[in-house]
Amino acid sequence: MSKKDVSYPIIDLFAGPGGLGEGFSELYNLDNTRVFQSVASIERDEFAHQTLLLRHFYKTFPRYEVTEDYYSYLEGRIEKEELVARNKSNWNHAQKTALRISLSEETHGEVKDIIKKGLKSSKKWALIGGPPCQAYSLVGRSRMMGNPEFEEDERHFLYKEYLRIIIDHKPPVFVMENVKGLLSAKVKGDFVIDKIVQDLRSPVRAIERNSNGLRYKLYSLSQAGEVIEEIEPKSFIVRAEEYGVPQARHRMFIMGIRADIDVVPRILERSKAPSVEQVISSMPKIRSGISRRSDSFDEWKTALIAINSNLCMLSDKKENRLIKAEIKNALNEIKGTALENQSSVYRAPRVMRSWYYDERLTVSTAHEARSHMVSDLHRYLYASSHASVLDISPKLNDFPAELLPAHKNVKEGCEGKMFSDRFRVQVRSRVSTTITSHISKDGHYFIHYDPAQCRSLTVREAARLQTFPDNYYFEGPRTAQYHQVGNAVPPYLAVQIAAIVKDVLDKMPGD
Repeated sequence: MSKKDVSYPIIDLFAGPGGLGEGFSELYNLDNTRVFQSVASIERDEFAHQTLLLRHFYKTFPRYEVTEDYYSYLEGRIEKEELVARNKSNWNHAQKTALRISLSEETHGEVKDIIKKGLKSSKKWALIGGPPCQAYSLVGRSRMMGNPEFEEDERHFLYKEYLRIIIDHKPPVFVMENVKGLLSAKVKGDFVIDKIVQDLRSPVRAIERNSNGLRYKLYSLSQAGEVIEEIEPKSFIVRAEEYGVPQARHRMFIMGIRADIDVVPRILERSKAPSVEQVISSMPKIRSGISRRSDSFDEWKTALIAINSNLCMLSDKKENRLIKAEIKNALNEIKGTALENQSSVYRAPRVMRSWYYDERLTVSTAHEARSHMVSDLHRYLYASSHASVLDISPKLNDFPAELLPAHKNVKEGCEGKMFSDRFRVQVRSRVSTTITSHISKDGHYFIHYDPAQCRSLTVREAARLQTFPDNYYFEGPRTAQYHQVGNAVPPYLAVQIAAIVKDVLDKMPGD
């Protein structure tokens, strides 16, 4: 085996459903072996761990040699118990690497032993992952305003457990991911990011109050050069849409290289991202469901046709005439096609086929529409028609008065003061907005661009925009699936980061 055809261990902390680890595991050597092998992926959430465990099972098989039982499980032809019973050895191996553990002082010793055993005597490996980000997010902080317990939230300090693991195992390389909101987060008046950068450079000083010992050089993945005191922390921000991901997702990635290693990493190479339409248009057309009343295609069709009574509220401006025409075209299509609210048909994507597509799949998993209230169906139909005609999602003040929601903040929204984009269409010609965990709550910010489908995005569509391969299966109820997708790192971005980490490890002296 040549120097380039090696396999490096990785440890994935706060792994979620496995987006970052998926990218690392999808980097291959010339002989189709994986460059990185996960020896421990740790996640505490029940459903995210179930997803992670199933994916680790998938990865126990060589590339292109996954058992047919996996596909039978995805298609619902066998239950999980049968999948496990038929593949005990592979499942047992997955259980040893995909671990449900809550990282804390109480579990530190256990985790230390797991990592030590998994790494064995490896000198070249990588630590990846980041602490939970909800407490650092801009939305999370706005919701906690005035709460005296906020500054004591454990999620502010979980990164210290990350530091302890760095001290214990001295990884040559680490990649820590977190939300953009971390840049402006403060605790007791001090910027959290300044403290974290200081701690990552000298983790021993941070934990043991000792200025001697282990040190790291920190690098941005989007800007060349070591990040030193006078360079602003915003250089750590990676804009996913600049690197081929069909989503405007801005996250912080900090790469640390141990100070004794004389290697400077390269940065990510920019590439054009495909549009929303290019990524999800091949998904079978489905209709939304109706909530709070009986649901059938006829009921759905009748409910939507009733929107005509609200269209008279629109002025006779040119763009409004075009929107009315688009709505009528959509209604004609709805009348002529009996859509179901879910589909098992599987079709290859128009773009990034080698990344998404699996020829062994015969069904589309998790491609089922939510149910919406009739009043929201009318808003979705209007909003998607507006976006189709004008190539921009409407603001609240664009809606006919009869379609405005009975919400206490609507007046302020119409004036542009707050929540003016309460109903947001994912415009077909652009990359999507950030797929967030909030997609698990409602679909208002994630409206499909096709007026004739009149719905929010499905789990599978959201997963495509997050660049999860189509054979990636999310466990748990639909709300949990959305939550997992929204919290993940896009695997297509992660595989590019993995290639940079590989270069660093390749250039390190020694075997």
